[in-house]
Amino acid sequence: MKLDLEFFNRDVLIVAPELVGKLLVRKYDDGSIIKLRISETEAYRGEEDKACHASKGITPRTEVMYSNPGSIYIYLIYGMYWMFNIVTEKINIPQAVLLRGAGEFNGPGKLTKALKITKEFNNLNISDCPQIWIEDDAYIPKIKTLPRVGIDYAGKEWASKPWRFVDKNYIVPSSAKI
Repeated sequence: MKLDLEFFNRDVLIVAPELVGKLLVRKYDDGSIIKLRISETEAYRGEEDKACHASKGITPRTEVMYSNPGSIYIYLIYGMYWMFNIVTEKINIPQAVLLRGAGEFNGPGKLTKALKITKEFNNLNISDCPQIWIEDDAYIPKIKTLPRVGIDYAGKEWASKPWRFVDKNYIVPSSAKI
């Protein structure tokens, strides 16, 4: 079953762990489809979260985080890796889930590269996008929580939040970043 808008219209700390174990589905221009089980996510929770891009308020880059739940938020890091996030919660409550891994792709940059996800997906909605969506096939993962990765700039309080969610059934290297 394809996840609808209501699934994403909840707090990121509920949505992020519930996305683990779901199927990320990518349909390419040639009609071929790949389905990958989401193995790892991270939650970014609004303006108060110093690791969240919205901590600086609305900017041209973060405007999508203030839009509809289910909106896709894509941004570039290190000038070469696209990060794939899904907005959660209501309009004007800027929260998002970073997809860190799915299938054999551990690391958000590896995932987007493998799935050919670029800025063209920014601000589309995953609940009605014909090129990418998420399905629930009733798989139940065993969730392990860990601190988020690569956000030391946010300070110890925010870097140590256990807002990274991993399926224990997948081997995810602790150093998997890109």
